[in-house]
Amino acid sequence: MLEKFSVTNFKNFNKKLTFDFTASDYQFNPQSVKEGVVKTAIVYGANASGKSNLGFAIFDIVQHLTDNESKGSFYQNYLTKPISIPYAEFEYCFKFEQNEVVYRYSKTNHEILLDEFLSINKKEVLSVKRTGKKKNANFSLQGAESLNQEIANVNLSIVKYVKENTILENNGNNAVFNQFFDFINKMLFFRSLEHSAYLGLENGSKAIDKDIIDQGHVVDFEKFLNEAGIKCKLGIAKDINNEEKIVFDFGGDDSISFFDIASQGTRAMALFYYWYQRIQSNKTSFVFIDEFDAFYHHNLSKFIIKKLQKIDVQVVFTTHNTDIMTNDLSRPDCYFILNDNKITSVNKLTDQELRKAHNLQKLYKAHAFE
Repeated sequence: MLEKFSVTNFKNFNKKLTFDFTASDYQFNPQSVKEGVVKTAIVYGANASGKSNLGFAIFDIVQHLTDNESKGSFYQNYLTKPISIPYAEFEYCFKFEQNEVVYRYSKTNHEILLDEFLSINKKEVLSVKRTGKKKNANFSLQGAESLNQEIANVNLSIVKYVKENTILENNGNNAVFNQFFDFINKMLFFRSLEHSAYLGLENGSKAIDKDIIDQGHVVDFEKFLNEAGIKCKLGIAKDINNEEKIVFDFGGDDSISFFDIASQGTRAMALFYYWYQRIQSNKTSFVFIDEFDAFYHHNLSKFIIKKLQKIDVQVVFTTHNTDIMTNDLSRPDCYFILNDNKITSVNKLTDQELRKAHNLQKLYKAHAFE
């Protein structure tokens, strides 16, 4: 799991911002945490506070460690201060059971890497400095000793270089290294605002209804919508091009294409279900859903959160919806406020000892967390 993330000089984060997922010792709603790490984080922030940019920052790692979906358009205007500080810095601290992985790097843009450093349990295993005359890499993982240490390619991560060009020996450090790499490969960012878009996990685009049909999940999708309060009966029909489409089945021969008449909120639910299929099947490790409930009723928002709380996946939601800021759903160490280049859980933003009976929404609206 991602235990801590820091970024400096990226987009609107001019100073170092640290997102600490370390959980506090609350005894209620344990489904929101795992092994002392926040598993379900809900992030609030005013418009332009950087909620989307926080997601882009965390998923910058996907750009150079994987071949999964990456959108350069999300990474325009990369640096906050490109003249005075010509690079951004990133640091990730991961926890895999009792093992700790720290990965640090710097970039001048989303494609060009400068320095990289990777440690496992506080021991350096990979590093390279590209800012000096010598650009030699250091490899300490068993099985990587024979690799060429001259890494002149600024688009090539030494971590990916090791992963793709070695057969690492079967030992503890290498197993943790593979866990780290697998975690990055399974990260997913998605949103359904003006245009649906995603980062990580896979490549390319698919029609949502075709994917649900191909997976054999039309009946399950109907059940999912009905459980969410969207009462309907679904079926499959062929369009004029002889392609199969999901339709609303009104009985007899009366049916209409799902996406022809579905509301924006129902379309957003379809997009969520598209990714939910992958999340359910343990294909994801970390999911960031930007403005996840922009088109949802607050009861539907709670429904989505509860669905993901039941799955062994770390999730970050961004939202403006204060109706879901409640101890009935989660706990104070899992609600975060992003403001003025800082992100902090609400229990650390007040001198009060927050308990289960406290009304977090009321406290938030009364500016108790400022």
